[in-house]
Amino acid sequence: MLMPVSDFPGVLRVGDLDIAVSVSPRRRTVRLTVERDASVTAVVSPQVSRAELVKVVEAKRSWLYGKLAERRELGEARPARQYVDGEGFPYLGRSYRLRIVEPGREVRLIRGRLELGRGGGARELVRWYQRAGEPWLRRRVRPWAERTGVEVIGLRVLPLGYRWGSCSPDGKVNIHWATMQLPPTLIDYVLVHELAHLVRHDHGAEFWRLVERVLPGYEGCRERLHRLGPDLWLPPEGR
Repeated sequence: MLMPVSDFPGVLRVGDLDIAVSVSPRRRTVRLTVERDASVTAVVSPQVSRAELVKVVEAKRSWLYGKLAERRELGEARPARQYVDGEGFPYLGRSYRLRIVEPGREVRLIRGRLELGRGGGARELVRWYQRAGEPWLRRRVRPWAERTGVEVIGLRVLPLGYRWGSCSPDGKVNIHWATMQLPPTLIDYVLVHELAHLVRHDHGAEFWRLVERVLPGYEGCRERLHRLGPDLWLPPEGR
């Protein structure tokens, strides 16, 4: 469980970078992460001093700027969607057109069309992605968990801001509902990435070696995910 570091402010300013600092007794070094909302977080061991953390941030400055540029690209304006007959919404890599039906109906995918009750919109569609996503992902994650050598005790589909997924040390995995718009091969990459974090908590060399062992050629999936991310439907209220 992450706790505020007693000798650091909640946010540490290093040059023009604001770093949200937390401490974990499980950490031995510093883990720097650029989140999908373009914020920077640092998880440190209780023994890391302020000077040591500043030194790590300075050494990683170029890498941080590069990642921040990537994340800000993902936050650019996305294609607008209208909740009318014929509008397309992606699911598992394919586009499905809306069919507007009588009010009050739950969204459902039937005969190649997404049925949406008249007057419905983003909230109803987001709920549908969550309802459709959880059983699909629970089936999909099992073989990947076996290959990774971890046990998943729970999987939920949630709004996660600008993160594709998250996990906790006890084996719980969360996946962003918008991930269900991706082709299955890219969803597999998101799953494997989170499962690997159950073994390795940072993004160091051991982490990526594990991802490569479980999902050979993952680099192609990662690059394609970066390209497709800005085109996914992600209304502000559904993040």
